[in-house]
Amino acid sequence: MKVSATGRFNRIAKKLPPNIKTALDLAIRTIMTKPQAGRMKTGDLAGIRVHKFKVKSQLYLLSYIVDADNGRITLLYFGTHEK
Repeated sequence: MKVSATGRFNRIAKKLPPNIKTALDLAIRTIMTKPQAGRMKTGDLAGIRVHKFKVKSQLYLLSYIVDADNGRITLLYFGTHEK
């Protein structure tokens, strides 16, 4: 599958420290091999999937959309889990 990213995602990813960038790259590879890895959102966010992963003890979320017809994954947003 081809992967594309929104401008917002690119701005966030550009500012990340190296250890988090490495974890993000691994999460993206996981999504590329298994697009259904993330949980499907419901309601207003229907159609968006969220893949959760940890770096040290911090939980991060990566949101994306899978377009199976065109074989494309669009990365939307990346950030920490807020409580």
